[in-house]
Amino acid sequence: MTLTPWLAHFYTATGAAVALAAALAVHAGDYRAAFLWLAVATVIDATDGLLARALRVKERLPWFDGAKLDEIIDYLTYVFVPVFLIVRVELLPPAWAPWIGSGVLIASAYGFSRADAKVATTEYFFTGFPSYWNIAALYLYVWGFAPAVNAAILVLLVVLVFVPTRYVYPSRTSTWRVATNVLGAAWGVCLLMMISRLPSVEGPWMPLSLVFPIYYLGLSARLSAAEKRTRQGS
Repeated sequence: MTLTPWLAHFYTATGAAVALAAALAVHAGDYRAAFLWLAVATVIDATDGLLARALRVKERLPWFDGAKLDEIIDYLTYVFVPVFLIVRVELLPPAWAPWIGSGVLIASAYGFSRADAKVATTEYFFTGFPSYWNIAALYLYVWGFAPAVNAAILVLLVVLVFVPTRYVYPSRTSTWRVATNVLGAAWGVCLLMMISRLPSVEGPWMPLSLVFPIYYLGLSARLSAAEKRTRQGS
């Protein structure tokens, strides 16, 4: 057995080390570094599947569940560390923070465990709010809303985890894929510019970064409604 297919799994597993680095940065109060580490984790998550397919991992290591490994890492980097950051930065009212943070962790554990968390019909979708807590943490940090407002936003997102609305799976949804990828790449640049300038939040990058989320939610709503009509008509 060659070691080559293990490279893909090792690459995925480095996300755990990145999560630790982000958590240590949060603990040290270096939130800019923490967000940069979370950005690195997102890049790993976005590219490890390409490497796995290139190395034919499923064919060569059929007994090892790379998808399960990926979900463990995703829970750390998309859920646990962002929640730790939100609580540590005191973006929530102190009395509410443990409860809301725990609600996010529990709701996301449910979301990750759904059999239809990632569903393929005529398109590929996420079901329920797809645990983009790293993005939520960044926007709440940059916006500087009152803690009570942040709490209301997070509670709404927790509720949306349980609502079976379909959300675009950016790398696999075929409708408008080119537009999604182009806008997504531009959005990534905006987020990196935002993070690189922290703790300063001045400049055009934050408002520019809202273009892609608005597009993403609009496309998700459109495709979700079309998929629902298809299900009801079948």
